[in-house]
Amino acid sequence: MSGNAVRKAVILARGMGKRMRRSAGELALDPAVRRFVERGWKPFIPIRGRPFIWYQLRALSEAWIREVCLVVGPEHLKLREQLVRLGGEAGVEVGLAVQEKPLGTANAVYASKGFVGSGSFILLNGDNYYPEEALKALVSAGDPGRCYVAGFSLEKLVERSNFTPERVKAFSVMLVDEEFNLVRIVEKPEDPERYRTRRGILVNMNLWRFNPLIFAACELVEPHPVRGELELTAAVQLMVDRGMCAVKVVPVDSYVLDLTYASDIEAVERILGSGGKA
Repeated sequence: MSGNAVRKAVILARGMGKRMRRSAGELALDPAVRRFVERGWKPFIPIRGRPFIWYQLRALSEAWIREVCLVVGPEHLKLREQLVRLGGEAGVEVGLAVQEKPLGTANAVYASKGFVGSGSFILLNGDNYYPEEALKALVSAGDPGRCYVAGFSLEKLVERSNFTPERVKAFSVMLVDEEFNLVRIVEKPEDPERYRTRRGILVNMNLWRFNPLIFAACELVEPHPVRGELELTAAVQLMVDRGMCAVKVVPVDSYVLDLTYASDIEAVERILGSGGKA
């Protein structure tokens, strides 16, 4: 483990879950599961008897993280005691930061500023599961003056995760230079092959290691012209374009579990129960 390894992580756990709610339909769901599905509270959906987010807290603990901040909405504060207890069971200390209004992912990241302080931290989505090996690749990355992002191999994602090649096309890929410094995040690329590197096509699944310079970028970013949200990817691009902080892409041959639709629940349960084997 590197002496520069981080000990803090921030999980974006507020998502509104619109696609999750719309997709529930006539699916046969356990009432305890449906309760959270219909609210769109994806990180808290029971998976194999535990909230989905517990598995991520445990993986973070195994990757040397000791403090975790969940960015939630005001409506989630009723879960505070349960989340603190889950963190203790998983081996991490859990605290909450409240994003008062759903203004976008850059705004959600900014809500964690008080928790982060002056050091580096891992940032991840609350509706994804990232295994220990992917987390450790960023936790132990070298230079604290840099930011980092996991570049997931497109081929390995399709092979080991719970989504199809067609669904991967809705994600973003990363244009890098010869040293794997991030040049540009490309949303929903029409031709992913244009961005193939010597380590394959690198997909952005929103697993980052940031230092506090990201908060300045989150303050400066403008709302998306169509969606009207303050988006983290735009803040990162601004940070790179203005030379505020370099972002190194760390190639990762691993999987990610994605809990976007109600139909994902069965596959996520199966893969988590099999130790990450699709």
